[in-house]
Amino acid sequence: MTWTDLQTALGRQGYVASDDLAVALHLALQLERPLLLEGAAGVGKTEVARTLSQAKDTQLIRLQCYEGLDAAQAIYEWNYQRQLLSIRASAEDGETGKAVEQRIFSREFLLERPLLAAITRDKPPVLLIDEIDRADEEFEAYLLEVLSDYQISVPELGTITATSKPMVILTSNGTRDLSDALRRRCLYTHVAYPDRQTELSILKSRCPQVEDHLAHQVIGFVQTLRKEDLEKTPGIAEMLDFAAALMGLGIADLTDNPAVLQATLTTLLKTQSDQAQITPEVAARIAGKAA
Repeated sequence: MTWTDLQTALGRQGYVASDDLAVALHLALQLERPLLLEGAAGVGKTEVARTLSQAKDTQLIRLQCYEGLDAAQAIYEWNYQRQLLSIRASAEDGETGKAVEQRIFSREFLLERPLLAAITRDKPPVLLIDEIDRADEEFEAYLLEVLSDYQISVPELGTITATSKPMVILTSNGTRDLSDALRRRCLYTHVAYPDRQTELSILKSRCPQVEDHLAHQVIGFVQTLRKEDLEKTPGIAEMLDFAAALMGLGIADLTDNPAVLQATLTTLLKTQSDQAQITPEVAARIAGKAA
């Protein structure tokens, strides 16, 4: 499969990938390297992994990162409740010693978390490590073992080697600097907000029933709105919600009903200060320029 074939496959699933992104994703798959996607929230980084799993007809395994994430939540942990029940049952049967220990520390009692699950599937899944910049720096050390050798060390069992290599996508919103070691391990591309034509293609792909005039107005409005000094810049998902809200209300032109337009901004503006800043007058000005 060439990078253009991949781009087409993603398009069939409703994701309009730029040439740069499609090439980066193609190289990551060919070289079996993780791909680090960095960019503002809402530009569609997470959706890349979801769409890739659909295009490849394989499982998506997602690890949502957060402060304090550790190996137990990301890699594996033992099912302590089942182990205790097994120990009690063995004691009632008069069984003790090493045989019991070997049984309760077997794969049967191991709870697979996303990283372990991703390397033990027969068919390579897509492993999404979402918002890696939210995790602590210490967690990256755990992650590097998986991404370097695709194996995980479990003291009680030994080393578990990958059955197949997952397709790995990491996303970052840039809230902290990632380690050089992690960046060296990955291919990298920056995902920006789409240009006008690309975002128009996204809208028509996801909402094929939208009229051309309204579609151009929606994209013009949202792209102009992003240039305002907002706390939370509306992303692609918000743009699609905005278009769906307008169509649901029967709006064919953004300038037809300023009051309704202002009401639909709840789909785009997600903080009180942003809603206060985009007054009806500002919204009308932006709508007037949208074409």
